[in-house]
Amino acid sequence: MSPRLPRRQTERRGLRLWPVGIVLALAFTTAVLVAASVFYAGWDLLGARELKPERRIGSKTLFDLVKLAFGVVAGAGALVALVVAYRRQRVDEDGALRDATRLHTERFTTAVSQLGEDSAAVRLGGVHALAGLADDAPTHELRQTCVDVLCAYLRLPYTPETDIPEDATDAWHTYLALREVRRSAIRIIRDHLRLPLGHRHSWQGHNFDFTGAAFDGGDLGGVIFSSGAVHFGGAVFTGTAVNFSKAVFSGATVNFGATSHLDGAEFSGGTVNFSGAVFAGGTVNFQGTAFSGGTVNFTAAVFSEATVTFQDATFSGATVSFVGADGPAPLGLVPAAGSPLPDGLLLAASWQPTDP
Repeated sequence: MSPRLPRRQTERRGLRLWPVGIVLALAFTTAVLVAASVFYAGWDLLGARELKPERRIGSKTLFDLVKLAFGVVAGAGALVALVVAYRRQRVDEDGALRDATRLHTERFTTAVSQLGEDSAAVRLGGVHALAGLADDAPTHELRQTCVDVLCAYLRLPYTPETDIPEDATDAWHTYLALREVRRSAIRIIRDHLRLPLGHRHSWQGHNFDFTGAAFDGGDLGGVIFSSGAVHFGGAVFTGTAVNFSKAVFSGATVNFGATSHLDGAEFSGGTVNFSGAVFAGGTVNFQGTAFSGGTVNFTAAVFSEATVTFQDATFSGATVSFVGADGPAPLGLVPAAGSPLPDGLLLAASWQPTDP
């Protein structure tokens, strides 16, 4: 895993400011136009028709003209000072952002290096360091980079429990240690996705790419997918239990399904729990998803405004329950009239979905 930030992140464009001469000319022009507008409005409100000519002026009028001249000069100076101060403020803010970005990059490099260590404890420290970096990131793009690396770590090759010989003690210890690191990464993502949108540490609205990742357990219960894109295509859910209970899908594009170059997610063995999940907006795609063995539970799930599709999903030996579900049936869930329901698919008697 490369510790470098993506090219589009590191090559940050410098601060773009117009030449000071152009800015001053525009500022003076704007000031003159504003003053002329105010003068015209006052002239119109007072109902004046013409100016009274004076062939000779007194000392008081002369003094007023001198004050007016000095006022114009002072106003021009204040306008120049304001423009210069604004530019200096912009430069200082840009410099502070550059310093924060530089520090973020240094910490990012260290954290990513930790993820490449052999020690599970060091990797765990790298996962938490990346999460802290994401929370402290000075820009949305830098936070997305940290999220991308955490997702990439979950996509790394991973030996499932079923492939480890029972008598291989060292392999078992390594597996258990790495599984803890991966579950910690999943737990961190879950906790940040539970935070309400607008919270300074919320990761809602970011993209998550779990394409082809192996989920050997993990808890994503209560997460909120309010926007952004979340990809589970090709992911394999095995092991004991994967929890999406009470998850809220309210605006994001969440894809568990197949694409033109990738198979859908595979739920095999164990328990996958979507009980109480709320599909209230956005798109949730289970098209081409394979459910084989184990139990998939959509008990008391609510299908309302979201577009949810199970087109071409396969159910082989899995018990998939929609008992107590509410709302219209997702696309592809209810077969054509006269066709039997897939084996193991249970529908609540109180839930009477119609053909899409």
